[in-house]
Amino acid sequence: MIRFMIASVAAIFLTACASSPSSPPAVSAAPAAAPAAPKLKDGEVVLPSDYKSWPRFLPSVDRTDNKQIRDIYINPTGAKTNAGDKFPNGTISVMEIYKAHQNPDGSLRKGADGSLTKDGLSKIFVMQKGAGWGELAPEGLKNGDWSYSAYMPNGTASPEPTAACRGCHLPLGESKDFVHRYDEYFEKRAKAVH
Repeated sequence: MIRFMIASVAAIFLTACASSPSSPPAVSAAPAAAPAAPKLKDGEVVLPSDYKSWPRFLPSVDRTDNKQIRDIYINPTGAKTNAGDKFPNGTISVMEIYKAHQNPDGSLRKGADGSLTKDGLSKIFVMQKGAGWGELAPEGLKNGDWSYSAYMPNGTASPEPTAACRGCHLPLGESKDFVHRYDEYFEKRAKAVH
């Protein structure tokens, strides 16, 4: 009986091997290197669907000068950055721009806490950082390795030129990693911890 079982197993094994003559023998190989992430130029940065679950970079930034309110999010990669450091590659920041609610007389409506009130999302801007992405930026508008995209409230691409984003961030320079409200963000974060 044992001989019969051994013979049956051997026959099944030989049949399996014979049925796949082109199969190479199993060899242990070193894992393949991950392909390099593509460099994204302006307009190719994707709006992440889950950004509202990320830490708030700064919530409800009132801009009375242009009748806007801004909510800014940062992904967990960027949220780990320490004050004085540059944001690492892989950082994504999303800024929602809302119109401020205006009263019939044109003044801006304020809530009980004195801040402006939102009257509809008007645009969403995304900036993402990746190794070498700055090489794709136009001369004179290089913002480190950041790339930008703009979206409409429904998530479709905005026709707004990203050169405007670059021009707005350019004066901040390397010391602020071309990020608006860099100091304010780290100051508020430090206060929240204490």
